[in-house]
Amino acid sequence: MNNRIVVMVSIVLAMLVASMDSTIINTTIPVIVKDLGGVKLYAWVFTAYMIASTVLSPLAGRLSDMFGRKRIFAMGILLFLGGSLLCGFSQTMAQLVIFRAVQGIGAGFMLPFPAILAGDLFPVEQRGKIQAFFTAMWGLSAVLAPLLGSFFVEYLSWHWIFYVNLPICLVSFLALLPYKEVYQPKRASIDVMGALLFSGGVSLLLATTIVEKGIVAYAAGGVVLIAGFFVYERRHASPIVPLSLLRNKPVSWMLAGSLISYMALFGAASFVPLFVQNQGHSLLISGVALLFVAFGWMAVSVPAGKWVLRYGYKRLLIAGNLILIVSALLLLAFRESTPLAYVFLAMTVYGLAYGLLSTVSIIGSQQLVEPHQKGISTSLQMFARNIGTAVGVTVMGAFVTKTDHFYDGMHKLFLFGLILSVIAFIPPFAQRGHEAELAKKPA
Repeated sequence: MNNRIVVMVSIVLAMLVASMDSTIINTTIPVIVKDLGGVKLYAWVFTAYMIASTVLSPLAGRLSDMFGRKRIFAMGILLFLGGSLLCGFSQTMAQLVIFRAVQGIGAGFMLPFPAILAGDLFPVEQRGKIQAFFTAMWGLSAVLAPLLGSFFVEYLSWHWIFYVNLPICLVSFLALLPYKEVYQPKRASIDVMGALLFSGGVSLLLATTIVEKGIVAYAAGGVVLIAGFFVYERRHASPIVPLSLLRNKPVSWMLAGSLISYMALFGAASFVPLFVQNQGHSLLISGVALLFVAFGWMAVSVPAGKWVLRYGYKRLLIAGNLILIVSALLLLAFRESTPLAYVFLAMTVYGLAYGLLSTVSIIGSQQLVEPHQKGISTSLQMFARNIGTAVGVTVMGAFVTKTDHFYDGMHKLFLFGLILSVIAFIPPFAQRGHEAELAKKPA
């Protein structure tokens, strides 16, 4: 039990800084730009972090399968700590963008491990409860981040939004040291070329979501590198992404479902606070709206592990996607006069949908593969979600910024989410119906 406690403390603290850092800068970036200049690099402060963390997550999962969880997780914490320190020292926007990428690399190495380590340490029926606890950290950060950002800017300086990470990361690292690894890694040679092709291809494709010129060139380059990656991986003895994993139909259908469902509506959480603020409510209240997502998420995450054993993956994924369609319909009804209580209700249902889909697919990605593939399978699930979210947010942002009337833009945004939510309803039906038995096997 002590082994679980020390690693839980480390994970929770690492999650707290990583989740806060993805939102705390939202409230302080105008002040940073005013201080450092370089307004043309504004978007890259967010994008550098997003691309680095997204690309590195599946690689971190694979490396943990090969060299152990503790070593790779510890490396991520130290990278995030170093990146945070460098960000605080930034004197120009160009430096901040580069150091945010370093921070994003650390986040990419940290973020898959709550789910991976939960899969190592806890039986299926308890994993939903553990993941619900981790989700609470994201809900807490949604409220804390704007408050801390405003406090640091007003009473200290924007540099402290990064310095605050240092003691938390240090405690997280020290708490990890006593942890005795329970997973026995399966050693293999590192697929450097595969990692480079994958990272370069995905980075170029993600860059198309923010660049204004040369989109076709970025996309073409990304497609060429990803194609080269698949050709190369088929011949490698120890590929960075085992293609055999993608031939596992239950897992591959879960990946497809995660990609589409997160593209559909997960990005809406970035725009609902803006909707609430546009109605005249404070920054704090807009953060509270996201806290209701965490309430819904935790309500279904806690029993989800037991439900998997009882009902199997197919039924639960169908139920989750049905709830997602309901949440899309609730969001589509948002109007200028929509009361705050209705917003809270819609976000709670939204949390129920993603809480069920997320927890069930993570458990499935771990139980339906061999033990030495658990890390890469789990991190690929998170990768699919991140790619879906990045694409969805880009499309949604275009609806909001390129529509003259704010509420018309929000309506188009939610209509887009509803259409893709219906499409996301398809992959669960391709699942086999007997995976409840498979969930019981040790992974």
